[in-house]
Amino acid sequence: MLNFILYSAVIIIFATISAGVYYLKKGCVENRKLKKFLQMNLSLFIPMMMGAVLILIPDVVRASEGADSNAGLGYLGAALATGLACLGSGVAVGNVGSAALGAISEDEKMLGKTLIYVGLAEGIAIYGLVISIMILGAL
Repeated sequence: MLNFILYSAVIIIFATISAGVYYLKKGCVENRKLKKFLQMNLSLFIPMMMGAVLILIPDVVRASEGADSNAGLGYLGAALATGLACLGSGVAVGNVGSAALGAISEDEKMLGKTLIYVGLAEGIAIYGLVISIMILGAL
């Protein structure tokens, strides 16, 4: 059952990507067919992924019955540290990068200064990764 869900999800993803490429090459940016196709794929993909989660949860619970329950919380903490740090870094780099690009377009001498700010924004993800490595080392 799990393989069926996995293969179906992969087929839906590739169908969405190939339809998007096909319609964009045709020059149909605001096409109703593209929107309908995307809605159909999302209406299939999201319930399929929810079903996969519901099917997999009992297996994960059975697998962790013999393990230490605090280790699972440690893994969850490490995943949250990395994930949320990367999410925050992505938002920061997006905002700082667009402002830096605007500043560089007005004055090319600002390139060095703006790269420092983009690098600082990227450092947030590295800090989250370091914290998650420290958490995993403690398990």
